[in-house]
Amino acid sequence: MLRAAALLVVSAAAVGIAYQLSASSSSTASTTVAREALPRSVWPAHGQAAFVIDGQFHAGPHQHPAAIASVAKVMTAYLVLRDHPLRVGEAGPAITLTEDDVADTDYRRGRDESLVPITDGEQLTELQALQALLLPSANNIAAVLARWDAGSVYRFVARMNATARSLGMTHTRYTDPSGYDDATVSTAADQVRIVDRAMHLPSFARIVATPRATLPVAGTVLNTNTLLGHGGFVGVKTGSDHAAGGCFAFRAIRVFHGKWTTITGVVLGQPGDDRIAAGLAAADAMIDRITGVRAERSPTRTQRSRPAPGLAPRASRADGSRASSRSRR
Repeated sequence: MLRAAALLVVSAAAVGIAYQLSASSSSTASTTVAREALPRSVWPAHGQAAFVIDGQFHAGPHQHPAAIASVAKVMTAYLVLRDHPLRVGEAGPAITLTEDDVADTDYRRGRDESLVPITDGEQLTELQALQALLLPSANNIAAVLARWDAGSVYRFVARMNATARSLGMTHTRYTDPSGYDDATVSTAADQVRIVDRAMHLPSFARIVATPRATLPVAGTVLNTNTLLGHGGFVGVKTGSDHAAGGCFAFRAIRVFHGKWTTITGVVLGQPGDDRIAAGLAAADAMIDRITGVRAERSPTRTQRSRPAPGLAPRASRADGSRASSRSRR
């Protein structure tokens, strides 16, 4: 309990700094593009990456449309919060789950998707639904939110693609709200745009900086981003599957050129048996190379790959603790 409380305090403090730094930063859409300003050694050896720092947007080599797994949920959450804004501390309206939602969850469980258990008639607030979406990366709740927001998953996906076009994400195509479908593709450079835009929403930033949450049926669920509270990381979203490899959309606050600086980025296509750990490690190492300093408080990579303590017994293994190659997180 003491460790959990300490992590919450560290995360909350980091989020406070992030709010202050984000308020003075420009939107990614208007940043200066600097594709060749950094040495090649900054970038991960595999996959692709991009980041924005001090108003400059940097895209690494090998940018091409690729599966992004659950990083797609950043766009899903952004659209829900754009259409149904939440102030920090608000829970929002209640969403009542139905027999159809339970049947859809059972279907997804059969495909070994990442999900949280639900029951017919259960009510989730908008905040709780977003927590289920972004922390344990629940694919079934992505579909629930899509239908709640747009009336159907089809119409919601159309909005996802329209928003991507409006943000200049020219190499992005969404085919589902969760990222489970391998046809949902993007580039690291495109995803940085939506990640930066979403992190300008205080409610989104607060959710992704939360290490755990409690849901009515699922109980306590954990954030798959185990870098929270370490090395300046304050979010955002992991993703992993066989097609996408390890993916991580992130924000970190580190000292850069003598001042605290926000770095927002994305790594895609990281190889490894533990794909989530591979994505986290690639982002952490890239931040070290960008700033030229190894974060003293960073745990070892072995420690990062371990789930945080305190998962309630009621939480399904399919809610993000399973290492299956088909589970999207």
